[in-house]
Amino acid sequence: MAMFEEQAITASDKAFFKLRKEIVDGVILSGSKLSETELSTRYAVSRAVVREAINRLEACHLVERKANVGARVVSLTPEGLIELYQVRESLEGMAARLAAQNMSEDEIADLNTLLNSQSEEVKTAELYYQEAGDLDFHYRIIQGSKNAYLISMLVNGLYHLVRMYRVQLGMAGPRVTSAFDEHKNIVQAISLRDSELAEMLMRRHIMYSKNNIKAKLQS
Repeated sequence: MAMFEEQAITASDKAFFKLRKEIVDGVILSGSKLSETELSTRYAVSRAVVREAINRLEACHLVERKANVGARVVSLTPEGLIELYQVRESLEGMAARLAAQNMSEDEIADLNTLLNSQSEEVKTAELYYQEAGDLDFHYRIIQGSKNAYLISMLVNGLYHLVRMYRVQLGMAGPRVTSAFDEHKNIVQAISLRDSELAEMLMRRHIMYSKNNIKAKLQS
């Protein structure tokens, strides 16, 4: 399977990728105001380039504009989490069902290899950090659905906002061992070509993740 790699063609692409990563990773805090002047200095680009990057981040739901306030990073809230994960559960459940029908044997083997490479860190450090793209289990399943509309809705529309919740609140702590085991069970269902089971396990996995993150947001 070809490795996922976004190509930064323009200065705006570079600023967009950098700003998106800093928002997702929590370097730029959720809810914080984005200053075009400050960011243009920080990234050594023009304000027009930063403005375009911010507009693109708004389309990915990572930034929101409010009258008399300007652009802000979205806040991570229990209400926002619930609405996002309701959609995610449905769409990624569908992706898992389609992946069981459409993934090649080689793609499934690659997915097992990926999980095996992550197992030691999960066991020893209670850490399950997954880079965006091909090193992310969920991204692989989405791509494995082979449904262009579904891939576009998830990857272009929701993926990085989902990652923001996952990276900042869901990739460390006792739950990661259970999450890892759930991933293995989903891959087993896919390898058995049991599409109904794959969908059920994925939906349940996302529901458990939502409950875990919601508890952290409310604590």
